[in-house]
Amino acid sequence: MSQRLTINQNNKPIYDIVYEHDFERLAEELAAFGIADRKLCIITDSRVNGLYADEVCSVLKDHCKTIVVYAFEAGEQSKNLDTVKDIYEFLIQHKFDRKDMLLALGGGVTGDMTGFAAATYLRGIDFVQIPTTLLAQVDSSIGGKTGVDFDQYKNMVGAFYMPKLVYMNVSTLKTLDDRQYYSGMGEVLKHGLIKSASFYEWIIDNMYEIHERDLETLEEMVYKSCTCKKIVVEKDPTEKGERAILNFGHTIGHAIEKAKHFELTHGECVALGCVAAAYISWQRNLLSKEEYYEIRDMFVPFNLPISIDKIDPEEILALTTSDKKMEGNHIKFILLKKVGRAYIDTTVTKDEMKAGIHEIYFSEEDWDE
Repeated sequence: MSQRLTINQNNKPIYDIVYEHDFERLAEELAAFGIADRKLCIITDSRVNGLYADEVCSVLKDHCKTIVVYAFEAGEQSKNLDTVKDIYEFLIQHKFDRKDMLLALGGGVTGDMTGFAAATYLRGIDFVQIPTTLLAQVDSSIGGKTGVDFDQYKNMVGAFYMPKLVYMNVSTLKTLDDRQYYSGMGEVLKHGLIKSASFYEWIIDNMYEIHERDLETLEEMVYKSCTCKKIVVEKDPTEKGERAILNFGHTIGHAIEKAKHFELTHGECVALGCVAAAYISWQRNLLSKEEYYEIRDMFVPFNLPISIDKIDPEEILALTTSDKKMEGNHIKFILLKKVGRAYIDTTVTKDEMKAGIHEIYFSEEDWDE
């Protein structure tokens, strides 16, 4: 029996998250949405297209009206309005109407962009998330955030638009290269840090199995991580308040991501941002020195960075003020009171952020020493 989580809104079920070890039950899950009379479009990237698109087509082709595939060039550089325009043109050429459905097959870029296309094509068309990366399974596929980057601003254009279903084939995590796999651990560790000390301890206790990518352990880890996010997004579906705690590590992390021109993965940048935010929490006497160093050092066994060179701290600081999490002239910065308990703070100063950035900055002078 597969595991399921139901995401609710105003005490009403909105969509299910289904956990499987293959794609075999996807047709059965989608049958509930009457796909026999609907056209389906799989939207994926050039890498995932070669791995899973044929398999998903094979599973669904006898259960729907027709199925087509649109693949864009893999990478964050494709996450823009130009690619969305290409998706619109593809859907128009294939005569997709409002009763048809999009399937987002891939990582966070695919899911965010497909969701945005679905939210805006004909003022709204159904879509389903089929995340294939750890980052997408534990984070971006859940909660209804969709969007694209605009110039140097990450996720600046978007909409809250809920999928009809999130179908997770956990076995896809075995095909990820190590860097992409451990990138997802940045968000997994973040969920424990902000919402569940017991989950955070579970991650540490199951470190060996996580490294080995044991399927049962992976399913449990993804399920527990999604449960942390479910608790937050159900209380605040459109980020008017508490949902902002999910941005722990993201203010400085996103700035590093932009400054490094996406050379680092999202999870690597989140890890760096988490270290900086935990440092600020320590300096405010919210965390003890021992707690800070334990949090910092726990990213290391999961191949995530805790320091970075070849950045300009002043540029990173400047980029934080262009972040979409600004509220007036204040940044909604997320700090920790302890492991498992985060809160929103709008009083973090530029000097405090600068100190956090310098904590993770490993300069050429440090090398010389």
